[in-house]
Amino acid sequence: MHGRRGVGSVVRPCAVAAVVLATAGACGTPSERRDGVIAQVTRFERALDAGQHERLCTALAPSTREELEQSTRRRCARAIGEQDLPAAGAVRRVDVYGGQARVVLEHDTVFLAHFPTGWKVTAAGCRPRPQRPYQCELKGG
Repeated sequence: MHGRRGVGSVVRPCAVAAVVLATAGACGTPSERRDGVIAQVTRFERALDAGQHERLCTALAPSTREELEQSTRRRCARAIGEQDLPAAGAVRRVDVYGGQARVVLEHDTVFLAHFPTGWKVTAAGCRPRPQRPYQCELKGG
């Protein structure tokens, strides 16, 4: 919903749900959510390729950033530059489940969550393991 609503306008159920559920869900059509997820992963990967550490930190979910800083005992911008995050390659698959998403790329898997400010990366540098959770280089607590 962009701009102001006029008198007599209808409040969309998604807007009400956003207030009630906050980060538990993401509004928009499945296509809009998917596009938002892909856009955020693309920004994250471009910042990674360009060595833009502050932009990478901005893209992280708060708990992921906190975990990175606590585990390395360094500020995010310095710590994220020391992570062994792969060059991801092309998008192969996108799965969006309400306010959670997984993007499978050629050489990486990135997990995201939806916040009031948009999609944020919760884990990156993730590799699948048979019958076990993903092993991620960067993840939240």
